[in-house]
Amino acid sequence: MTMSQRTFLKFLGLLATVPLMFGASATMAQTALDDVLAKKVLTVAIPTDYPPYGFVGTDLKPQGLDIDMALLIGAKLGVKVDLVPVTSANRIPYLQTKKADLVISTLGKNPDREKVIDFTSSYSPFFQAVFGPKTLAVKTAADLAGKSVGVTRGAMEDQELGKIAPAGVDVKRFEDNNVTVSAYVSGQTQLIATGASVAGAMMAKNPQLGTEFKLLLKDSPNFIGVAKGEDKLRAKVNEIIAEAKKAGDLDKMATKWLGRPAGDLPL
Repeated sequence: MTMSQRTFLKFLGLLATVPLMFGASATMAQTALDDVLAKKVLTVAIPTDYPPYGFVGTDLKPQGLDIDMALLIGAKLGVKVDLVPVTSANRIPYLQTKKADLVISTLGKNPDREKVIDFTSSYSPFFQAVFGPKTLAVKTAADLAGKSVGVTRGAMEDQELGKIAPAGVDVKRFEDNNVTVSAYVSGQTQLIATGASVAGAMMAKNPQLGTEFKLLLKDSPNFIGVAKGEDKLRAKVNEIIAEAKKAGDLDKMATKWLGRPAGDLPL
């Protein structure tokens, strides 16, 4: 056998090991769930500056819908939950660098994000809506006629309100969310069209107004982020979400923090 033949055979042998190497890597990659159960600690990236999904309470502890969801998953897994505050900018890098096992932080699903992380089923709504006092009867878009609604000019809720607003509604447009909220709180408008987060913060600061959810304008559900390839952990969390949905836990959390049930959420 010549030198070139021996070299070629060695090359073929090396190629034969490549699928095994990749197979081993794929198997080793799926360790997140096993690690969580072994450590008995689930590390979850959560927001602390985005009420009502995640914020710091008067006791200086994180609270909100996303925190409740993290604690629910931890309880179902039988492990302690380590809450790690993140921002919109660093929440996905925390997942990629294994600083967090899950990201529960008002995370929407889109094609760009799906390239770098995986998503569970959705667990909560994120929406724009019309809000107003309990004393004001508004159940359909037609009920807006003859009433004033404050909205931030050019925002998504401004666009969506325009699609359903009947003749006779007085839409008052303001230049930013703070001014829109101030106008509603001071009584310049009877209703306000805004996002769930802005409304949640406003209702928490002004409980005397008795503000509640009135009409849905647009719904964009939240999903839980999981590191790419961690299918065992993702499947387990999906199982927990499905059970919570069936038991009514997701509706209870959404009603508690958002003023409306979670409703039908996409997988």
